[in-house]
Amino acid sequence: MTLFLALCFFGVAIGGFTAFVIFWPLSLVHLRDRHPQVRNRFGENAFAQPAALRWLLTGDYREVPDRQFTGLATPARISLMVILGALAASAVLWLWSIAP
Repeated sequence: MTLFLALCFFGVAIGGFTAFVIFWPLSLVHLRDRHPQVRNRFGENAFAQPAALRWLLTGDYREVPDRQFTGLATPARISLMVILGALAASAVLWLWSIAP
């Protein structure tokens, strides 16, 4: 049963990744088009840069005074939190299942 729950959490992480792949690039394109000064802080490949992901995860993206951008970035942040939380829960359950 424990491994089944770990697999379910892994599936939730995959769902979160799907949402992240949809909303984060849309957010970055919005930054590129309307707020290039913010986008220039992360460089060309901001999709997987740790600084950009940390900026998203901590909620610092709210410093941009654009409701359309925050409307795109908020689901990206939630999906990133879902990914990290589900992978952590899956790892804990997997470790618990192999413990003697």
